[in-house]
Amino acid sequence: MAGCCDTTGLTFFLTYSIFSAVLGMLQFGYNTGVINAPEKNIENFMKDVYKDRFGEDISEEFIQQLYSVAVSIFAIGGMLGGFSGGWMANRFGRKGGLLLNNVLGITGGCLMGFTKVSHSYEMLFLGRFIIGVNCGLNTSLVPMYISEIAPLNLRGGLGTVNQLAVTVGLLLSQVLGIEQILGTNDGWPILLGLAVCPAVLQLILLPVCPESPRYLLITKQWEEEARKALRRLRASSTVDEDIEEMRAEERAQQSESHISTMELICSPTLRAPLIIGIVMQLSQQFSGINAVFYYSTSLFVSSGLSEESAKFATIGIGAIMVAMTLVSIPLMDRTGRRTLHLYGLGGMFIFSIFITISFLIKEMIDWMSYLSVVSTLGFVVFFAVGPGSIPWMITAELFSQGPRPSAMAIAVLVNWMANFVVGIGFPSMKTALENYTFLPFSVFLAIFWIFTYKKVPETKNKTFEEILALFRHGNGSEDTATTRSIKSETEEIEISSRDSDNTSRPKQHNS
Repeated sequence: MAGCCDTTGLTFFLTYSIFSAVLGMLQFGYNTGVINAPEKNIENFMKDVYKDRFGEDISEEFIQQLYSVAVSIFAIGGMLGGFSGGWMANRFGRKGGLLLNNVLGITGGCLMGFTKVSHSYEMLFLGRFIIGVNCGLNTSLVPMYISEIAPLNLRGGLGTVNQLAVTVGLLLSQVLGIEQILGTNDGWPILLGLAVCPAVLQLILLPVCPESPRYLLITKQWEEEARKALRRLRASSTVDEDIEEMRAEERAQQSESHISTMELICSPTLRAPLIIGIVMQLSQQFSGINAVFYYSTSLFVSSGLSEESAKFATIGIGAIMVAMTLVSIPLMDRTGRRTLHLYGLGGMFIFSIFITISFLIKEMIDWMSYLSVVSTLGFVVFFAVGPGSIPWMITAELFSQGPRPSAMAIAVLVNWMANFVVGIGFPSMKTALENYTFLPFSVFLAIFWIFTYKKVPETKNKTFEEILALFRHGNGSEDTATTRSIKSETEEIEISSRDSDNTSRPKQHNS
């Protein structure tokens, strides 16, 4: 079955639908990176507001705390949005959820844009929080929608488009954030307010796109609507293979048709894929990448670069992210998810050690500040190869239609919680550990590499049904006792589901 859909190509309408959806991930990338460059301008604004209100100067320590709130409140909103993603996907559909979410994107962007006019940094916090909720919902809904409309043979490469959109958003925010453009005391509110653009554009483009055929067929049982959507996406009237794959998935998942978050957490059958999904999300955040995204400008300054050189080095990070994500798109379906993730984590581990070395000897050797820039760029290259896109994609691939929304919600919540921890904790960690700042990330990277090597299965070119079977029958890395308990648990669920459907009939004991 894995090879049966290989003739399906990338049609115009599928491309259009994916472009319309990934504007949500561009929004996420833009708002992750936008706070980095205008750090000093925002701090100056906060100082002015504080002095006008209280008639005295604010302490440096307190201004640092206020700024880290502006950075990390985005992640609190993201947690809330990410966790609501599963409910929203089932209640309004994947496309419907994305459309509604743009209301939050426009509201958050407007609040941030009018922060300076209103002379209130609380408005900035509120705007960052609301845009965080918007981005959290996007990180849940967009990968779900794309994985469900993509043909099997293109699912990996198209899943990487999520990360490409994130990196383009990041690069855009970094380029616009330089002093020559919007990184000024007057320009930074416009820089933050531009977050309304992806939301407005998606509101215009997305209504033409179809709802996810999987959602229409499996969740809503609207086969004719699903066929219509597939015919448009595939630009072909023969969609029986796609329908049959969905039907097979539906039959395999009959016992798990409506799995709530609590049922997912308590199900022994789904525990292994859930743990893998969670650890994959942690491997993305605790790799140290967000320390680079949020604080790279100040990181480069502390390694010996001038303020302006540091901003241009940060743009270099964004450009390399975009280039490497483009490189990883064809690799995703050729090399496989697990292999790329191992390469990514291994490379990041090596470069995180180099970053620490460059910090330690920068006082002794002048050119060491350039080693820290090169090491940081290398660190980012390997992030783009694996941990950048694979955790989002593999979580959507490890679960079938029933538990997928709840699984995505849990994975996204974990991702945003870890994002928040790094965002709020990194400045204190930098003060406490000084030159050894990246050492904890090196330790985490080693742990995640070992976990991926031992526990994560390859999902390349496998149907959702085949992936579930890996956990049902053991994937080589699980012991037979676990496998046996998973199989018996699955059988019990299926038997109890049949019994509940046939409560009026007596049980048959004959074979």
